[in-house]
Amino acid sequence: MPSKGAKTPSRGPVRGTSDLRRAEANGAAPPEQPDKIRNVALVGHSGSGKTMLTEALLAASGAITRKGSIAEGTTVSDSDPSAIAQQRSVALAVVPVMVGDIKVNLLDTPGYTDFIGELRAGLRAADAVLFVVSATDDVDAATTALWSECQRLGMPRAVVISRLDHPRADFDAAVARCRLAFGDSILPLYLPVGAEGGATGLLGLLAGTVSLEGPEGQEPGTRAASDVELAAAESARGALIEGIIAESEDESLMDRYLEGEQIDAGVLIADLETAVARGSFHPVLPTSAESGLGLAELLDVLVRAFPTPAEHGVPAATDLAGAAAGQLECDPEGPLLGEVVRTTIDPFLGRVCLVRVFSGTVREDAAIHVGGRGMADRGHEDHDSDERITHLYSPLGSGLRPVPFCVAGDICALSKLGTAETGDTISAKELPLLVAPWDMPDPLMPVAVEAATHGDEDALARNLGKVTAGDPTLRVERNSETHQLILWCMGEAHADVVLGRLRDQGVNLQTVPVVTPLRETFAAPAAGHGRYVKQSGGHGQYAVCDIEVEPLDRGAGFEFADKTVGGVIPGPYIVSVEKGVRSQMQKGVSAGFPVVDIKVTLIGGKTHSVDSSDAAFQAAGALALREAAAATRIQLLEPVSAVTISVSEDHVGAVMSDLSSRRARLTGTASAGADGTEISAEVPDQELLKYALELRALTAGSGRFRRSYLRHEPVPATAGFITPNKSGPSR
Repeated sequence: MPSKGAKTPSRGPVRGTSDLRRAEANGAAPPEQPDKIRNVALVGHSGSGKTMLTEALLAASGAITRKGSIAEGTTVSDSDPSAIAQQRSVALAVVPVMVGDIKVNLLDTPGYTDFIGELRAGLRAADAVLFVVSATDDVDAATTALWSECQRLGMPRAVVISRLDHPRADFDAAVARCRLAFGDSILPLYLPVGAEGGATGLLGLLAGTVSLEGPEGQEPGTRAASDVELAAAESARGALIEGIIAESEDESLMDRYLEGEQIDAGVLIADLETAVARGSFHPVLPTSAESGLGLAELLDVLVRAFPTPAEHGVPAATDLAGAAAGQLECDPEGPLLGEVVRTTIDPFLGRVCLVRVFSGTVREDAAIHVGGRGMADRGHEDHDSDERITHLYSPLGSGLRPVPFCVAGDICALSKLGTAETGDTISAKELPLLVAPWDMPDPLMPVAVEAATHGDEDALARNLGKVTAGDPTLRVERNSETHQLILWCMGEAHADVVLGRLRDQGVNLQTVPVVTPLRETFAAPAAGHGRYVKQSGGHGQYAVCDIEVEPLDRGAGFEFADKTVGGVIPGPYIVSVEKGVRSQMQKGVSAGFPVVDIKVTLIGGKTHSVDSSDAAFQAAGALALREAAAATRIQLLEPVSAVTISVSEDHVGAVMSDLSSRRARLTGTASAGADGTEISAEVPDQELLKYALELRALTAGSGRFRRSYLRHEPVPATAGFITPNKSGPSR
């Protein structure tokens, strides 16, 4: 497949600021039709080479003058301070590359599991996926799972074997690992050739020619493959041709090929492009971001084989009432429909939203509707607003280039939208529409934070709203029992990024141990005497009550009974005693946790004709409950969750062994088909605080779990907990 419009890649990272790398705005007008656009997400595990491949493609297409460096923090994709500090991508970056008159929007996604929300946003905005696999590493389980997910969605895919210049690179072994992980439908289009110590060219299996890596500053060349090279590639060429013919709509091709007919290369290439676009065939391409080898061939595949936005289709939309809006087309003249796939806060531009336009055309000064639904459980309340587009840009990493319009199929950036959040729908003011948000995993690692000083509390609350607006994988919770502010994160790296962004915005905060919301209950019956008598001149306070407390079954709640006789306590004051008991139950009687599952019986008391009052009997009821608690043993109850863990067969034993060390109660296992095995267990919440990290370590990143509150159970004497009122563990 010959290259279309690809330029010679510039070689060698530049030292210094990124301004020295970036070319001036090339002045290219935005595409006017969807067939001039390709949207491709680059996915793969952290360290596979996605960001440097993006840099190399930018340089090869002339979008930047020189490639940046991850170590120096000068790459186009990774401008986020957290990405520079961690030296890995933490956020989705959109990087457009012009190949002739075709605009290829490369969506560089993070490879680390903590940032799966950014990955899923990239998949939502893309029409095809490029899996980047290092020539030196195995295919990790998370990448294999992502391949299966893309397969279920019908996403067209190709595989890039990166880092071909590495001393340990082994292309054949990398292809074998990919076929084992992804299936037999992936086959190389090119094979690396060259002297020992590194590839210097690529042999095109269909064309039979070798494209050469040119010397520094010179155009790459092409030569005919030698007989030795053709003989060595014969097996791979035969497998490729058979794979293409198997996907061809011409049923006679296979018979003709088996009879010995030489099938025209043009026919094979056309069938190949069709099969790739519909997602049934997946080519493998060798590349080197360092030397530039294979970049022209990769750009050609992106342009010619991957589908246009019109071929990929438009997500289903509804009106604000939930009625289906009908099937929309990727038509610049159609109703406006777009989706915010990323939101950032710029100190000068305010809220900046990356928007994938599915239908219609976005123009400056146009009135739009911004709507968000279905994410209230993440702290994003349903919202609708009408706004006006004041600034419209084409993004290049963190850079923004003004454009007059953005058509269906393209990706743009809008600034100064007051209410838009990641996952929101952009539509016309006169025809508001909604798109269901994409699936997001639940954040399962809690991090408790508090403002360092009282003066920082307002800044923390204000800036948390900004951070959550752009991160649907972050959930913020103010626990009503422990009164802690909990940030539910995907993992430690995600938590570091969230905390770093808050601190960068001037918030002085600190993390504190997470308090597990325990409960208290009575372990045995007890009696309590509440006497509240005060005299300070004038009307005093007088109330006396006697109660009996007995424990109830788990989950029974609270019962209050009146067994007084002779009217020793008037009816209104009986209600006051119950109020006082309930108030004390909320405050706790031992470690400061709410009291549950008890029955309180009022059996006697005294009143005063003048000094008794509602407040006095509430105080007496509270005193009586505390005295009863002092007379017996108080049992702490801990929350227990029903947990379902999905793991591959290889890790079932390790996970089950680990669960037994966490005081878990196994309730069953079941086959989850391609996802391996599902393990069901009941696990105390205290043992799940860091389980998101520990499960990842146990399963090489492939395990995942979900949880739901089940009940409270007695705390074993050996378990230690942080309490709201104490700095040390309470036993």
